[in-house]
Amino acid sequence: MAQDEAVIGCMGELLIGTRGSAGPGEILVRVRGGSETFLAWSQEPLPIGATVLVVESRGCREVDVIAWGDPLERLRDVPVDPG
Repeated sequence: MAQDEAVIGCMGELLIGTRGSAGPGEILVRVRGGSETFLAWSQEPLPIGATVLVVESRGCREVDVIAWGDPLERLRDVPVDPG
């Protein structure tokens, strides 16, 4: 089955947690001007509600994901030097 290139690089939220190699979860992704769900596979288990990044499409509405953390999040707690 052909890959769905549009979804690669998109972030989403896990509606059903992944179980690593034991099985997929389900992700909700904003893509093509709407929201779509895909089966989501990951190397390690990820919990419901986790923010993830789609790194590969398997076709047939299945994707590979990794956990995603906002790289700027840690900067929000750093005081700004006014000078």
